[in-house]
Amino acid sequence: MDASNRTDALLNCSQFGNVSISCPSHIRSFSVRTIMYSFLIVSITITIFGNLAIIISISHFKQLHSPTNFLILSMAATDFLIGFIIMPYSMFRSVEKCWLFGYMFCRIHYSFDLMLSFASIFHLCSIAIDRFYAVCDPLRYSTKMTRTVIWGMVVFCWSVPAMFTFGVVITDSHISGIEGYETLIACFSLCPVAFNKLWSIGMFFACFFAPGSVMVGIYIKIFVVSKRHAHIISKMSSMGMDKANHNLSKKTDRKAAKTLGIVMGVFLACWFPVFLLALLEAFLGFSTPEDLYDALIWLGYINSSCNPLIYGFFYPWFRKTLWYIVSGKIFDSQSCTATMMTGNH
Repeated sequence: MDASNRTDALLNCSQFGNVSISCPSHIRSFSVRTIMYSFLIVSITITIFGNLAIIISISHFKQLHSPTNFLILSMAATDFLIGFIIMPYSMFRSVEKCWLFGYMFCRIHYSFDLMLSFASIFHLCSIAIDRFYAVCDPLRYSTKMTRTVIWGMVVFCWSVPAMFTFGVVITDSHISGIEGYETLIACFSLCPVAFNKLWSIGMFFACFFAPGSVMVGIYIKIFVVSKRHAHIISKMSSMGMDKANHNLSKKTDRKAAKTLGIVMGVFLACWFPVFLLALLEAFLGFSTPEDLYDALIWLGYINSSCNPLIYGFFYPWFRKTLWYIVSGKIFDSQSCTATMMTGNH
């Protein structure tokens, strides 16, 4: 909307009998607000410090400077920023059902919210692609997934969501045709998340369906290849060939398939409900209860809390680096060269 429409929205506040921007009181009881704040603060804390631990670990310890880990590092940075600059303001909006930070900051928050969420999803997809080549084409992995390729993927994961979301929000094209959006901010101190029909369809397919389909396809392929490897290894073992190495290879394949399966399952569970609702909302006249919509948005945020648990605590090297950080051993001048991984971990 242009400046004249924003002015009209402010002038039309008089019809609601409340021109000043303030939060309504007693929307929720004290006990409900306490429970909500407690749960959301725990989620924010896990998101911030879990992803910060991954960033410090991969940045500090030289043995962890691998192409795959640089992708994980970049994804951890997006998830850290979601926890640090997005979730606290969203927490206040969700619990108090109010936005006290003004129209301009609403747009800024909205833009970074979308950009970082999409960037996190794109990183998950990129990591799945990296794992695909590592498991399905290990002999050529080092030539295909070079540092240049990895950096190109990182740039793509940050730049495309940034151009998409800031372009959409700055031009207000995502709310074109939605009546009363500005009035909700100006008169009712809200910062609602809304998309018109065109952008709800585009966002669903470009930012969820496409990367989600790639992840599902990759997982199926890795699962099939892992089963094939397991069958070959079993036959070779029965013939008396190097059983120890074959069992190790089998274990590695299973671990890769299991990890990616968990990632995909959590990704779908966290993001599918909110993207589906965002798609349907524009066609249902935005009739979904606000609390339900907020809950699904937070389910998407929770994916950023789960990522460090999956990509971090799932691997022994992260538990070791976490001990270095917590115990203060990381401040030792020689700690950066410490051995964090052994064997195929």
